[in-house]
Amino acid sequence: MDTTVNNYPERFLTYLEVEKNCSQHTIESYQKDLAAFAEFMLRRNKQNFFWQQTGPLDVRGYLAELNEKQYARRTIARRISALRSFFKYLVREAVIEYSPLTKVRTPKLEKKLPAFLDEIEINELLAMPDKSKVLGVRDQAVLEMLYATGCRVSELVGLTLERVDLSNRFVLLLGKGNKERVMPVGHTCCAALSTYYRVRQQLMLQYQQKHDFIFVNNRGGRLTDRSVRRILEKYINMLAIHKNVSPHTIRHSFATHLLEHGADLRSVQELLGHANLSTTQIYTHVSNEHVTNVYKKNHPRA
Repeated sequence: MDTTVNNYPERFLTYLEVEKNCSQHTIESYQKDLAAFAEFMLRRNKQNFFWQQTGPLDVRGYLAELNEKQYARRTIARRISALRSFFKYLVREAVIEYSPLTKVRTPKLEKKLPAFLDEIEINELLAMPDKSKVLGVRDQAVLEMLYATGCRVSELVGLTLERVDLSNRFVLLLGKGNKERVMPVGHTCCAALSTYYRVRQQLMLQYQQKHDFIFVNNRGGRLTDRSVRRILEKYINMLAIHKNVSPHTIRHSFATHLLEHGADLRSVQELLGHANLSTTQIYTHVSNEHVTNVYKKNHPRA
């Protein structure tokens, strides 16, 4: 019998999927992190081991190895977080009395301000697609949707026809953990979508595709995360913007611009679909930086 398993990791992953409603990406990430620790324990003990016999010294040894191999702090923090959740689950299930990570600290991460585009750059970006071409119309709708809703790229490519109401101007986004949130969309985005729908229908008929996903590729198939990144990269290169811009940068820009125009933090939290307000608070630093620059630029005695 493989005593490195005891079926606990599988039960934990099932718990994440069924009870915590975690995404497949999250579950796979936990699975890889637990497997990495199990591999370390096998090398450390030179034999099979029982998860419930893992102690604080084992965890500290694992941390030491990760540091010695010069893993990034963020990677170490993620792996420790995965182990912390797993052993917390074992305590909850009465498999162990206490977690071996109780006194283990997670490495402090640098608080990097999220990169974002200013309003002039966003307006230039949204004006880039050639709307006389089929894919230009599609790209316009993609960019407008990203900025109008601040959605994650996974939420964008997962959008289906039934989740968009152009007449009432809102979309129903399916976020992390399959949590839904209603997002209002402006006239500009709705107009871009309305024009794009006709193009989408042509592509679907031309290539005999049958699905409900809104955003499609040049053969009418579902648009992928990677394709969205390529679309954005294409226009960023055309604009010669010297920033590392991804779909998430547009999401950061969405949040930053809302705060700069007076939106309250709690509303921005709801619009972004953040579970905790602390996740949204990083944008206040960006907004405060903007306010400071405005003061220095305009106050006569600054």
